[in-house]
Amino acid sequence: MHYIDLGIFVGYMLLMLGVGYYFMHQNKNQDDYYVGGRNIGSWHIGLSVVATDVGGGFSVGLGGLGFVMGLAGSWMLFTGLLGAWLAAVVLIPRVKSDPAFANFYTFPQIFDHLFNRKVALVAAFISLIGYLGFTSSQLLAGAKLASGTFIELGLTEALVLMGIIAVVYTVLGGLKAVIYTDTVQWIILMLGFILIGLPVAYFHVGGWESIQATLPESYFSLSNLRWQDLANWGITIIPIWFIGMTLYQRIFASRDEKSAKKAWFIAGFFEWPIMAFMGVSLGLLSKVAFEQGLLIIDLDVMDPEMGLPILLRTILPPGILGLMMAAYFSAVLSTADSCLMAASGNLSTDVLGKWLNPKSENTQIRYSQLFTLILGVLALSLALQMTNVLDLMLYSYAFMVSGLLVPILFGLFTKYRNPQAAIAAMISGGAMTAGLGMMDWELFLGLDPNFFGVFTSLAMYLLVIMVYRIKNQNKIKEYA
Repeated sequence: MHYIDLGIFVGYMLLMLGVGYYFMHQNKNQDDYYVGGRNIGSWHIGLSVVATDVGGGFSVGLGGLGFVMGLAGSWMLFTGLLGAWLAAVVLIPRVKSDPAFANFYTFPQIFDHLFNRKVALVAAFISLIGYLGFTSSQLLAGAKLASGTFIELGLTEALVLMGIIAVVYTVLGGLKAVIYTDTVQWIILMLGFILIGLPVAYFHVGGWESIQATLPESYFSLSNLRWQDLANWGITIIPIWFIGMTLYQRIFASRDEKSAKKAWFIAGFFEWPIMAFMGVSLGLLSKVAFEQGLLIIDLDVMDPEMGLPILLRTILPPGILGLMMAAYFSAVLSTADSCLMAASGNLSTDVLGKWLNPKSENTQIRYSQLFTLILGVLALSLALQMTNVLDLMLYSYAFMVSGLLVPILFGLFTKYRNPQAAIAAMISGGAMTAGLGMMDWELFLGLDPNFFGVFTSLAMYLLVIMVYRIKNQNKIKEYA
């Protein structure tokens, strides 16, 4: 590790800690800590949303997809565009127009309002578990980048380092620190891709003619995927825009409906095509370098997600490598901090809030910081047990989607708000997806376990409603 790269890396991490320390003194109450004072503009929100949703995990994951399948891997984030714009048109007007939501901090509080406290508690546990897994995936992404780039740094050491930095500045600063640093981090990532990563890698492998001569035509085709790939990404990623705690926090933090909708349109556009094609293109270029013998990689030992950081380590000179790594670490931190805030909000507000009952706003913030720290340590411990970033992210997403999607849609957009149906749908859907995910079975048509979890959740919700309707009809007949 060259001392210039080390200096840039350390300086960037110290800057993030400084931001957290600054906002620690700006936070006066839970409104500041969890929803940024409810007065943040659309560009800050929009860039924070895309930084959170794409972040380092998808950056590393996209690089792995580009390495394996080429440009067609970009379709994964096309589902993010669809989800963002659909939520802007359908979800945001519903949430921002309901005065009951004006003082909420978390997503499960909506379940409490629409159904009851028990439903909110189940939703909080599902969201908490899902975001713990997602936070872990981001820490793992950062560790892979660091260990793949800096030879002297092992994966475990890199993971501990990333975990400490992400957890400490999130604990200190709350959502304001998260959103404002997300804006800066996303700009750094974009500039790193545009000005450093893509052009240097492109010329290093010999330009377009060399790229075409090295890879098969399928790598340049947008149809180089199965319909099941697109379906599985869609059922996992599109619904997250309707059940993501990090996204509801940003809806609550937006000034008004207009600025929130604008933020979601901004986020969708940056996800696809901009971020999608840049991410898979870098992965494709790492595949070219590997085929040309420019990278020393044993694919029997190393997974494709490591191709991109090793490419950057190989082609970038000291100083420039440090800048590019700062860009990638920005993406990692921008997602890890948001997911950690979401999990902390679930625990302090939805799970334990009724029993804590702090006497002052200052005590309330201290409790929130303590829970953020505890959950950060748990996320780091989970990351130490995992190996694949994209799988961990998609498993976490799928678990939340299959448990929460059906009840929130019925609660927000229909009159069929049955608490027993909601709980049955949450437990059955989440359990089905988790159970199938742990089994090494070949599922029908090669579909993702999330498909079966969502349909199980829907069937259970409708079944319970029908049972209650039949019971009520029988009671009416008895009285008649």
